[in-house]
Amino acid sequence: MRPAINVGISVSRVGGNAQIKSMKKVAGTLKLDQAQYRELEAFSKFGSDLDAATKSVLDKGSRNVEILKQGQYSPLTVEKQVAIIYCGTKGLLREVPIKEVRNFEKDYLNVLDAQYRSTLDAIKKGEFNDQITGVLEKVAKELVAKYAAK
Repeated sequence: MRPAINVGISVSRVGGNAQIKSMKKVAGTLKLDQAQYRELEAFSKFGSDLDAATKSVLDKGSRNVEILKQGQYSPLTVEKQVAIIYCGTKGLLREVPIKEVRNFEKDYLNVLDAQYRSTLDAIKKGEFNDQITGVLEKVAKELVAKYAAK
């Protein structure tokens, strides 16, 4: 599978203006993070002795690539995209094995949809505040514990 978007290419100058406010807030660093990841990924192929900071960037980037993937004909709603991208950009998936990121994402979004629909609805309206991030982080931490134990 390939990522649903290529974060290295800007679609148009209007792109950012067409996003809802909550997406702008969570995806602000995504393009820069992924550019740094791609650069280090290429560099790391030539050297095997990587420092902790480099490994951290590579691990985060690998997980972000996984969350950006979408199955054909199964797009995510914008509020679900915001929720999972928030997890990726904030490093909340650090303890989830890369091979389990897609399963984590599915479970995470299902829990939000079933138990915190009002939070997703607020994100869809463009809202993004401490209460919303608190819910996103709480659910993520609960599920990360399940996946980290595997």
